[in-house]
Amino acid sequence: MSHLVELRSRLLKAAGAVLAVFLVLFAYPGASAIYDVLAQPMLASLPQGTRMIATGVITPFMVPVKVTMLAAFVISLPVVLYQAWAFVAPGLYRHEKRLALPLITSSTLLFLLGMAFCYFFVFRTVFHFIAGFAPQSITPAPDIEAYLSFVMTMFLAFGITFEVPVAVVLLVKTGLVDVVKLRQARGYVVVGAFVIAAIVTPPDVVSQFMLAVPLCLLYEVGLLCARLVRPRRRDESDEEGALTERP
Repeated sequence: MSHLVELRSRLLKAAGAVLAVFLVLFAYPGASAIYDVLAQPMLASLPQGTRMIATGVITPFMVPVKVTMLAAFVISLPVVLYQAWAFVAPGLYRHEKRLALPLITSSTLLFLLGMAFCYFFVFRTVFHFIAGFAPQSITPAPDIEAYLSFVMTMFLAFGITFEVPVAVVLLVKTGLVDVVKLRQARGYVVVGAFVIAAIVTPPDVVSQFMLAVPLCLLYEVGLLCARLVRPRRRDESDEEGALTERP
């Protein structure tokens, strides 16, 4: 029961932090202004004077609110991760604590870096590329709800892609795979990267390459970092765990 009470307390603190940031953002600068920032890459690729449309009755209200909630979660992510860390830390061994905290920090930074790369570079390039193929007889006017769904998918795809170095280092550190085998699997990783990019991204060559190429490069970065990591043997883990359990 004490663990459940602790879990409830941590969840309430994390949710309270997200809600507090959401209320601040909703008051200033406002949900509409935040959505305008998110829509800027698409608006820059549309013809002069063209705007996005909303086909639903409550869509002009709900979509900016969802975007504001997403921004609030991203801003309060350090608090959320700290609450998760504070809940699980008492049950970890010393070597697990030394591994978990850098892992959480690096994973968060890489995920945010992937979102930033997608927003500042991928969106502008892809939207201008697609707009260049639009016939002169039509006027593009994307729906804001469909745009939000597309943006969320792309953010998630690039955020997970930038987690590849952490996954590679974790595999080597835990002793599941060594660096030699990961190097031998380089060809499979390249093929898998392009297959994943073809599934996740829109059906154009530019966006597929902009997801597959960073994934391959980040895999190589993970291999370089994994060379500096010494795999932990099972006997070492058991010995340290036994020492921490002594009174």
